[in-house]
This record gives sequence, structure tokens and C-alpha cells, in this order.
Amino acid sequence: MLFTYLRLDAYVKSSNQQQQHNTTRALLPVSGCSHQTPASFRGLASSAAKQREESLGGTGTTDMNEGEVFHEKQRLELCAIHALNNVLQERVFTKETADDICKRLAPQCVVNPHRSVLGTGNYDVNVIMAALQSRELAAVWWDKRRTIQSLCMSKVQGFILNVPSRVSLGIMSLPLRRRHWLAVRQVSGQYYNLDSKLKSPVCIGGEAELCTFLSEQLSQDVAEMLLVVQREVEEDGSWLNSDNLEK
Repeated sequence: MLFTYLRLDAYVKSSNQQQQHNTTRALLPVSGCSHQTPASFRGLASSAAKQREESLGGTGTTDMNEGEVFHEKQRLELCAIHALNNVLQERVFTKETADDICKRLAPQCVVNPHRSVLGTGNYDVNVIMAALQSRELAAVWWDKRRTIQSLCMSKVQGFILNVPSRVSLGIMSLPLRRRHWLAVRQVSGQYYNLDSKLKSPVCIGGEAELCTFLSEQLSQDVAEMLLVVQREVEEDGSWLNSDNLEK
């Protein structure tokens, strides 16, 4: 899994058939537990929505009833797409839109560096950043030298983590680890682990439990985290508590 950090706006300036996803809407108890988007990426989300409507017979149904949590399950090496859709709580992005982003990021490359050479996914962080930008959102890299408690949780829409994950072959678990994207976000007042490898969403709990969960995940040497925030939040740095802002 490539984890190369780029400033996407600068990078872009320099340089059909819908795949079905295994998706569930799990009924869970709700009480338990100035930058501009690059022109080449505008319309990606609306294009994905159009594909989604066609694949769903024109309905495009993504609304959730109270107590429902959208959870897209793992398919091929599409964990980046699943993490994006799960953190947005709707099926917005597809393999086609992700592949399109890859081509726009590296239009001159014969072998695209942002995805698997086999065409099965394995998208890198730049694809996630571009996808979020097409939704007027931003991905902020989390400096693990900070404490999770320094986050202003109310300003963060969700979290996308890149963590080591065991490799399975059918029912067999192999002694290998690969990088894996997973999403965490709040739904109806509770935070959920929306890892696409899980059978269903797992309720983490409130803010205190979330801090513990994220700290445990980031204690792994190779783990990284992106904060999904509104563009204005990225620009003014309000995702960090005011008493933790650097002078």
C-alpha cells in the first residue's frame, strides 16, 4: 500500500459499468453503546451518483432511517473505496470513479502508481484525498506525536485509518500483513468502527471510548490516520483544540 503524501492541488496543476458492492444497512440501537477543488475532479461525485442511480434502477436511494448505519463490506482490494463510502455514510464512489482519479493523477504513466497493477484496487492516499476534494471535503494528516485528546471532535466528520491487516485465503488466515483502509465516524451520537472487513458495524461508544480506540490503533508503528473535515475547518485549523494550536 503506497502512503505517499502530496499536496493534491499542486500535483494536479503539474501533471461502464457499475461494480456492485456488498453493502448492508445495519439496524443498531442509537442509544446503546482559499483552496478550490481542482477542475479535473469536479463532477466526480455527481458522476458516481448517476452511476449509482442507474445501478439501483434509477432510485439512487441512500437516505437512512434513524438508527441505521451504512456499512459497505470488503470486495477485492477496494478498501479505500469502502472507507470513503462508509465515512460519508452513502455509496458515492465506485471502482470506476477511483480508476478515473488515478488516471487524472498520473495521465502519462503506463503503470499507474496510485493503484494495483492488477486493476483490483489497492488505491493510495492521493486517491482518497482527491475523492474527498470532489465532495468539498479535506483530508488532514494526523501527526501521531500529538495526543488524541487534542482533537476538536465536533469539527471532524470522520476518520480514515491506514493500518496493518492480516491476509486471508478463504477461511485460512495467512502469516502475512498488508496495509488496509478503514473508516470511523459518529452516527446518532455514537462512534462506529466501519471497517469493511467486519461483518457489521461495531459500536465504539462515546468520545472517551473513541480516544481509546484511536490511540490503540495508532500505537502500531505503521498505522496512520486522516481526519475528514470541511474545507474551512482545514484552512482555519479548528480541528485542533485552541489550546493546542501551534503559535
